Amino acid sequence: MYFKFESMSNFGLFFQTGIEHITDLNGIDHILFVTALCLRYAVSDWRKLLILVTAFTIGHSITLALSTLNILVFSRDWTEFLIAVTILITAISNLSNREHTVNRKMPLLYLLALVFGLIHGLGFSSLLKSMLGKDENIIVELLAFNLGLEVGQLCIVAVILFLSFIFIRILRRNKREVIVFVSGAIAALALQMMIERIPVSKDQHSNEKTVYSGGYYHPGFCSAGPEYPQQSRL
Repeated sequence: MYFKFESMSNFGLFFQTGIEHITDLNGIDHILFVTALCLRYAVSDWRKLLILVTAFTIGHSITLALSTLNILVFSRDWTEFLIAVTILITAISNLSNREHTVNRKMPLLYLLALVFGLIHGLGFSSLLKSMLGKDENIIVELLAFNLGLEVGQLCIVAVILFLSFIFIRILRRNKREVIVFVSGAIAALALQMMIERIPVSKDQHSNEKTVYSGGYYHPGFCSAGPEYPQQSRL
């Protein structure tokens, strides 16, 4: 009975943490990415948007699990830098789309969402790993945290669609102008992040190559965990 109660308590804690992690305004990386990713969609495009969000979910779920289990270990410096790159590329893709609509059945944006999700999953694992014990059974916690991320992600998408509806349908703003303005602002912020996060030679062990460790942690490779608390969280 105690074990069951403790598991339920942990599930709620990690579920709430997942929601707060992706919606935290102090770390807007993922909010900016999801905004840029969904910006050209309208409520009527909900089927295409569902595929897009699912592609991103599949991507970040894979690397979140692999990184949390220490099967995939990647430099935190490079993860933060690459997340900024994904935001910039997604924003630029909006600017380069002249029609600012999604007409093709399998647009490039779906593939970008899947691939970029893999990178964001490494960022999501940072907080989760800092909360887990070394010998802890993390299946429940991993599931709860990931579900929390999805709920938070859907909340962001809902807000984007709502604001888009207000500006375009109610305030009668030109959709192209809205997308260009918002995407341009996101691209500028992403470029600034990239410059600030360029991985340079430091007296740290975080700037190493990716290693597939088969479940074992290799000293000298950063696992995006709490050992570098001075760095901003993703």
